Amino acid sequence: MGRFAWLLLGVICMAGADAGTRSEKAACAKVKQQIRTIEAKMRSGYTRAQGEKYEARLRELRAERYHLCR
Repeated sequence: MGRFAWLLLGVICMAGADAGTRSEKAACAKVKQQIRTIEAKMRSGYTRAQGEKYEARLRELRAERYHLCR
């Protein structure tokens, strides 16, 4: 392959990697926002059943955040 082909291949690969990074950052931001929303609801008061649901959801979201937001 010529230099141009290698250059083109490199640009395509780099563009694909950048797109993945952007989507990962967006997913990370979405999870963080969901965590903040639930925490705000918890500060305003809740029943025992609601509290159990909020805590379960927070555990799920925090696990997601751990994997997405590195």
